[in-house]
Amino acid sequence: MINRILTSVAALAVTSGMAAADYSLTILHTNDFHARFEPISKYDSGCSAEDNAEGKCFGGSARMVTAIAEARTRTNNSILVDGGDQFQGTLFYTYYKGALAAEMMNKMGYDAMTVGNHEFDDGPEVLRGFMDAVNFPVLMSNADVSGEPLLAGKLAKSAIIERGGEKLGLIGLTPQDTDELASPGDNVIFTDPVGAVQAEVDKLTADGVNKIIVLSHSGYNTDIRVAEGTTGVDVIVGGHTNTLLSNTNERAEGPYPTMVGGTAIVSAYAYGKFLGELNVTFDDAGAITEAVGEPIIMDAAVAQDEATVARVAEAAMPLEEIRSRVVAETAEAIDGERGSCRAQECAMGNIIADAMLARVKDQGIEIAIQNGGGIRASIDAGEVTMGEVLTVLPFQNTLSTFFVTGAVVVEALENGVSQHEEGAGRFPQVAGMTYTFDVSQEPGSRISDVMVGGAPIDPAKTYGVVSNNYVRNGGDGYKMFKSAENVYDFGPDLADVTAEYMAAMGPVTPMLDGRITAK
Repeated sequence: MINRILTSVAALAVTSGMAAADYSLTILHTNDFHARFEPISKYDSGCSAEDNAEGKCFGGSARMVTAIAEARTRTNNSILVDGGDQFQGTLFYTYYKGALAAEMMNKMGYDAMTVGNHEFDDGPEVLRGFMDAVNFPVLMSNADVSGEPLLAGKLAKSAIIERGGEKLGLIGLTPQDTDELASPGDNVIFTDPVGAVQAEVDKLTADGVNKIIVLSHSGYNTDIRVAEGTTGVDVIVGGHTNTLLSNTNERAEGPYPTMVGGTAIVSAYAYGKFLGELNVTFDDAGAITEAVGEPIIMDAAVAQDEATVARVAEAAMPLEEIRSRVVAETAEAIDGERGSCRAQECAMGNIIADAMLARVKDQGIEIAIQNGGGIRASIDAGEVTMGEVLTVLPFQNTLSTFFVTGAVVVEALENGVSQHEEGAGRFPQVAGMTYTFDVSQEPGSRISDVMVGGAPIDPAKTYGVVSNNYVRNGGDGYKMFKSAENVYDFGPDLADVTAEYMAAMGPVTPMLDGRITAK
């Protein structure tokens, strides 16, 4: 699809005779930071001070402060924006909610961000507190918040800022299914992104703005759809799917920028591992004549700002006793990568689902289902700390047990694989059962060969299921579980259950055993 829609940046570049009215802007950008204030390992989870000293770590707020400052010296005209999901992912968020994110973003001098779905994880109240604490606009165009008192009149759809003598229009965008992905409450109504963006473009254009940047926490494919379906959008700064766009990195999903017509799409992976740096030139009419750049990797070559190191260390002190406790040991690295757990059987998914089932198997429960999107990191070999487990499972979800028919279980599995092509978080990791899926078939008819306890599933039989409270209450599209029987949503914390299960295993040997098969 990228080849079909790709317009060469080189073809857009002005090679000579640049007019005096041309306007150049450097867009520095991040997305999906997920509270990774400290450096991270190659697995996107915690990285020890020893490994950091040896140059094995990436990211962290202290490197980002340095990189942003250095990038600003390379241009006389820049903005710094974020594509959403600053919230959730480590104990820092569990303890401080949005307060530390606000402090760090203010320190770095952000100009704007969009609302990510995880900004709603603790409801509108925590989002409002964050918005009150930051020195920049937080935006979301594709939702009606007029019925939510905490956000009405506060959360704007777009904003205009001035930079280098020109007006820039900024528009926010969040996933249309945020009501399924987080906890925005019943008073926020989400709408289609294409129409929402076009409405804001039209308003901004009417105000004389001809340089428009969308901050989109909606995923790469949706960004392409927005670019194709709207007029007047110059740049889309992406987020949500943790997409790396690059012209040099072999793991990139597309070029940086990806050009769709005259719109430049950029995205910088996640977790503060990269700082995006896009250099854009506009003509007097506001059309892009050149768009070039590359994400900058936040590796050991980027020095850490010492004042930020000290502040993060201070903020970490209340967390240290919890996360430094060794709870288990693993013989080898446990794969919890996003690309694995949202697409196929993954070792971390097996351990988590097995842990859930083991905890409640004496309650008549036969099946465990864990959404792959709830698995947020891998764990490297050796001692496993509680901090690492909480990085994998940061959402403070509780075990939920309930009873549904076999037909509902199959419906749930169909939901789980319905957005496989998009890498959606609803992909089901399981225990106590096996299944096969075929993505060549239409959504709703992809599941086959479902076995429970070694026998074919009976659509009319009632089965006991364990999941997490987020899934049981309809998260990630699992609405069929909302009407389950004999529901108990208030079991122990999933991270605690997993840690205790791993401890009981002795040295963990992660494995795949064929419980999920793709045709």
